[in-house]
Amino acid sequence: MIRAYKFLMRPTVGQAIALAEMLRDHCSLYNGALQERRDAYRHVTKTSVKYGDQSAQLREIRAFDPERQGRWSFSSQQATLRRLDKAFAAFFRRVKAGQTPGYPRFKGVGHFDTVIFPKDGDGYRWDSTPHDRQTRVRLQGIGHIRVHQHRPVKGRVKTISLKREGRRWYVVLACDEVPAEPLPATGSIVGIDMGTVHFFTDSDGVHKENPKFLEGMGEELAAAQQHLSTFPKRTKRRTKKHRAAARKVAKLHAKIRRQRLDHHHKTALALVREHDVIGHEKLNTAGMTKTPAPKPDPEQAGGFLPNGAAAKAGLNRSILDAGWGIFLGILAQKAESAARRVIPVNARNTSRTCPPSIGGCGHIAAGNRVTQAKFECVKCGLVENADRVGALNVLHRAGLVLCAEA
Repeated sequence: MIRAYKFLMRPTVGQAIALAEMLRDHCSLYNGALQERRDAYRHVTKTSVKYGDQSAQLREIRAFDPERQGRWSFSSQQATLRRLDKAFAAFFRRVKAGQTPGYPRFKGVGHFDTVIFPKDGDGYRWDSTPHDRQTRVRLQGIGHIRVHQHRPVKGRVKTISLKREGRRWYVVLACDEVPAEPLPATGSIVGIDMGTVHFFTDSDGVHKENPKFLEGMGEELAAAQQHLSTFPKRTKRRTKKHRAAARKVAKLHAKIRRQRLDHHHKTALALVREHDVIGHEKLNTAGMTKTPAPKPDPEQAGGFLPNGAAAKAGLNRSILDAGWGIFLGILAQKAESAARRVIPVNARNTSRTCPPSIGGCGHIAAGNRVTQAKFECVKCGLVENADRVGALNVLHRAGLVLCAEA
């Protein structure tokens, strides 16, 4: 299996300055390569510059600027150029598919936060001081940086990524050949129905409460954002107070994100330990949180009819705060590590179908869902919690998948 490990780094003041300089120089390399591609295509010859062409120029660039570009790992600079090449490949793919293209943009120094090192021993060395009780990672041009390794690393370290989040620095290890750790069988199979009032409801009728981290910090976050809005949005140089206000907002969002991830990991681990098979709805959260299209008013030029965007915005905020997509991804990874089975099923009409597993008739109708919490079948009169009905139908469909594979 392939797994990623993320650890907090604890650099000294001098190392933190050097790390910021490394990000700045990689950002400059990225923007310079992007500018070269733009200029080449705008020329009358319509020249197309590829990754191989730009990678071949790295030696000359490093020799010309030894104090900046020449300080850092050659392979990490190649990875930065590959990052730009992938952005162009995605751009052309979207053009061919008829989607919104999204041409690659220049990166600001404050928005370029990741550098990738492709191979252990080439520009970096994980656990560079094995004789020391404190884990350290060695980066070319910076030295040995202390790492807070809170759990053991398993498998073979292939690549590492250096990541900045606010004022914190992290190292992310990508490892392959990570061994599975099967858990003892429980003989239990469960279906779960994701929600916003409850985080999820399982087929046994147990509700997992939704912590609503964003809503819990809403007042503090709103005050910080209001203070930030008093400063100009576009300015060449931010004042000290402006930078402090921006850091405050970023710090609150980072705290919410960490709380959400901690909740998802603990909840997914509990499910994996208790059940052998877990069924869930296959959800398209990107489509579910899409902003409604505007409705032009045919009787008034330039006018628009109400489209429910305000109400939809509140629902979108609740869905994104719950983080369904992130949770289901974490659940799949933990299930794979524990030799459990996760089965995504079609979510269509799961909350509108009278569940046969508890004596229902299987009738499908929009009128079966009386309220957000109440289900009452219009045909047989079965009354049940609406979220549990959805979970029961998910469990039924997951069972059909297992029977088809048997």
